[in-house]
Amino acid sequence: MTLLGPGQKAGKKLENFPNHHQSRDYVVTLESRSLPAFAGNCQPDSLPVTIQYTPEEKILESKSLKLYLWSYRDQPVFHEHVTNAILDDLIKSWSLAGVK
Repeated sequence: MTLLGPGQKAGKKLENFPNHHQSRDYVVTLESRSLPAFAGNCQPDSLPVTIQYTPEEKILESKSLKLYLWSYRDQPVFHEHVTNAILDDLIKSWSLAGVK
């Protein structure tokens, strides 16, 4: 993991770490309430984001998610597009990490 520690900047890199409890089924919930990153030019309100998943081999690292979401700050993009882009990038991140 390369995004831990102070001084990190917004970016599109999502990082994962090994799930040491793969034998258990549990749900990970990550929430970003009223994130100003989505107060772009197209829609003046902010968008709360909730991501829920059952981890397999890898778990999404939360700071990388925060920096990833910040990368959308002040971009003229619709919420519907952002939602699908986030899903696509999460799937890509897990597949690159060897997750099925």
